[in-house]
Amino acid sequence: MTEVQVLDGHRGAAGGYRVDASRGERNGRVSSEWFSRPADERFLCLSELYDTVRGRSDRSRTRTVESAAIRVEASREMPERLMLALPGADAPVAPTHWSFGQLASLISAPAAYLRQLPAALAGINLQHGLISHRAQQVKTLEVEDGRVELRAVTGPDYGRIHDHELVDAVRRIAGNGTGDTRWKVPGELDWSTGIYNPRVDISRDTTTLYASDRDVFLFLVDDLNPIEAGRLPDGSPDLFFRGFYCWNSEVGAKTLGIASFYLRAVCQNRNLWGVEDFEEITIRHSKYAASRFAHQAAPALECFANSSPMLFVNGIKAARERIVARTDEDRTEFLRRRGFSKAETQKVIETVLAEEGRKPESIFDFVQGITAVARDKPHQDARLDLEARAKKLLDRAA
Repeated sequence: MTEVQVLDGHRGAAGGYRVDASRGERNGRVSSEWFSRPADERFLCLSELYDTVRGRSDRSRTRTVESAAIRVEASREMPERLMLALPGADAPVAPTHWSFGQLASLISAPAAYLRQLPAALAGINLQHGLISHRAQQVKTLEVEDGRVELRAVTGPDYGRIHDHELVDAVRRIAGNGTGDTRWKVPGELDWSTGIYNPRVDISRDTTTLYASDRDVFLFLVDDLNPIEAGRLPDGSPDLFFRGFYCWNSEVGAKTLGIASFYLRAVCQNRNLWGVEDFEEITIRHSKYAASRFAHQAAPALECFANSSPMLFVNGIKAARERIVARTDEDRTEFLRRRGFSKAETQKVIETVLAEEGRKPESIFDFVQGITAVARDKPHQDARLDLEARAKKLLDRAA
């Protein structure tokens, strides 16, 4: 059996780990979140994040109402703003930008056009749509924070999973996400040296814990415990770290999802490099979403967090050891029989030759070549297709 070790002897001078970020897949999902989040959506620890989203939830209430019973009001004092009088509410509520768009979508009205109209005229159009709404009922989510705002308007069967439920599930395995458990906000790769330093101060610039009025997104890694899965061409260990990210929107802006994977590095702008064995679970906010989260997604996250990496390590080992081509004819036939074009086949072989100093022979060689070619694809669909085919090869080898 392959031994999994924490390899202190291969640390760099700065106390990090030398990694080969040129291998495997690049994943830009976390980087997109990092790039787009303003300072007030960035959190330094899970407890701070949890308190924020839980407090918001505690101030909220949900009700299901007849759409025809909603009254749209345009105030003379604030002619630019619409208010909604909901059945059972003590006072009119103000729709947010997001909930206004949801309401317009439910009645098949163009939200962008309505926003350009004077409030009174937009209100007339909305009122007509609500009265003639065929579904008849809507579910609302209101929050009180100085004034009552309408955060979400969905169909009556919308299965809400609150943001704090996901954050709490992560806290159970990751504590505060700051190194008090093995799971933490990631470090950074120094491209000039190839050293990944897991010990980077958590700040608004480096954190990967995010929440807005519409969603939450969290990314954590186990980067103090590197995993060796084979050797690089120069004989040094091929090091990996475990990682996962998850997301949710209790107002219906996106599904709930959890992605787990092994990666070789995280760079300063939070791109994930050298990703292998990527797995993803998504749950739509349908009628039984809360039950699916409790019985499927949360246990899957805990299982990955506490599982042994041996299955992954042995899969990589098997792929390295399984020789499938020794001649150019073998290499071409291997790829062409698996749906690769002539140009793709040639590119994969040339890429492995350039990076490894030899032509591909094992399953692992071909997988690394395919993922390297995928990284250069300008279109996401083409890149994802190649990455999926590479993963399929690796899974079969395991």
